[in-house]
Formats: sequence, C-alpha cells, structure tokens
Amino acid sequence: MTWYRSDSANNLILTLHIQIGAKYTEVAGLLGDALKIKLAASPVEGKANAALMKFLAKSFNVSLRQITLKQGAKSRHKVIEIRQSVHGPDVLFGQLPDDLTD
Repeated sequence: MTWYRSDSANNLILTLHIQIGAKYTEVAGLLGDALKIKLAASPVEGKANAALMKFLAKSFNVSLRQITLKQGAKSRHKVIEIRQSVHGPDVLFGQLPDDLTD
C-alpha cells in the first residue's frame, strides 16, 4: 500500500502520520504506509488539525475548502482528501529536509 491514491473523481487521498509539537512544520519522510509530517502546533481544540490543513492548502496551492479530513480527527493517523489539485503528491517531497533527500 502507498501513502497516496486518487479516487474515482480524481481527488487526491493522502494517508498521513502526524507528529505534533515539532519546532517547524515540515515533511519528515515515509513511515510505513504513511507520509510523516511534523507539525509546530499543539493538539488543543483542533489547532493541530487546522495547522495541518493550512500546511496542505499552501503546499498544494488550493483553498482550505478543497481539503477534507476524512479520518483521524483525534488521531495521529489521518486520511485527507484534496479536491481538484493541480499538483501531485510529489509536491510534498520538495519540502523534505536536505538530509532526507540525499
């Protein structure tokens, strides 16, 4: 299984593993069948989910309305749907720290 797929409407479905409380928000690489993202946000009252949505919206150049949290509202393991993105999932790998891209 891979960490991303497209559904029948050509929406991008991402499987993510989230680490909260990081110094910076960044992609950390693959972790099993999920893409690990470190978030500089706390899990209080949905702040981490909001930070994740903003990070993805900026990364994929879409509005927040085009991103839906399908599973994992209170979990580290999340499934996200991104509708009508012109970018593929590889756009996130442009944000990997240098030591992980070598």
